[in-house]
Amino acid sequence: MKRFAFAVMAAIVVALGASARAADNLVLSRFSDYLDALRIQAGIPGLAATIVSVNETMWERAYGLQDVDRNIATRVDAPFPVDGLMQTIVASLTLRCDETPSLSIDDPVSKFVRAAPEPNSTLRMLMTHTSRGPGGLEFLYRMDRLAPLAPVLAECNDGSFQPAVDGSFRSAVAKFFRRMAMIESVPGADVAGLKPGDEGFDKATLDRYADLLARRPVQYAVDGKGRVTASPSASSPTLAPSGGLLTSVRDLAKFDLALKSGVLMSTSEVVDAWTAPKSAAGLPLPHGIGWFVQTYNGEPIVWQYGESATSSSMMITAPRRGLTLILIANSPGLARSLNLAAGDVTVSPFARVFLGLFAR
Repeated sequence: MKRFAFAVMAAIVVALGASARAADNLVLSRFSDYLDALRIQAGIPGLAATIVSVNETMWERAYGLQDVDRNIATRVDAPFPVDGLMQTIVASLTLRCDETPSLSIDDPVSKFVRAAPEPNSTLRMLMTHTSRGPGGLEFLYRMDRLAPLAPVLAECNDGSFQPAVDGSFRSAVAKFFRRMAMIESVPGADVAGLKPGDEGFDKATLDRYADLLARRPVQYAVDGKGRVTASPSASSPTLAPSGGLLTSVRDLAKFDLALKSGVLMSTSEVVDAWTAPKSAAGLPLPHGIGWFVQTYNGEPIVWQYGESATSSSMMITAPRRGLTLILIANSPGLARSLNLAAGDVTVSPFARVFLGLFAR
């Protein structure tokens, strides 16, 4: 996996930006048509999508219905469950605390969580989904391994490691949302059960979360014949490093822009996150810190996905192009039966269309 810097990436995108935006109207229209056709084929009632460049949201669109029975159209500002996409936010928060006097991502997790199931695994190993095998690092993608990161991040504040006032992972993430102006994000559906003062949340914030939850899309299960049925959400109701977040494509676009601008992490931290660890044989493993990493036609691609029985999501960045695609669906259709956990995004027809049109 080649290393790259955002300064170089930004220069390329700015140099090509004007002609790209003028010429890409046709490409974006074609992409939109492909996306809607794939949505229908995958059994996705409602899909929200956006493409983010290095300094702006260049395109966004909502397809289908977020509530089929009530004929409510999908909205780009609706908070969908995004499940595994939470890993990108967790990685960003952890890297902000890296190399402080008290925390390094190469510390064993037992330094922070005494009862951790894998006491000798480092924070880096948990976030890259690696473990030590007989011959060296091995890839082991299991979302439950991320759980010990919650108490670590509950004490990480603004890049320093010190006890939080309330010691809540949820409040630490909510603070991050406020800093990023991510106003359409809900830190767990069960926030509806909190009272003013719980975990540091005031009444105005809890009321805003309640309003957002009231307009979240209905979730749908899909059977073997592609038929959809309204179903209780299968996503975790509680925020955790492995999921529980509800957010919109617009808020994820803000997160992506903060990442690209250097506001969220330094260039060196991004390079670290987006560099694949190596196996004992010196081969790149599939997952960096918070993101899957691979190549497509010789250039790096970083991505992540989320999946439950009633939801799915995907984020794909082509760093040399400065472009990110974000997709959120109210059914598992973006990921169902694709085995994305194996680390190859090109098994997804949605990814292939995006990469084929924008990373040629």
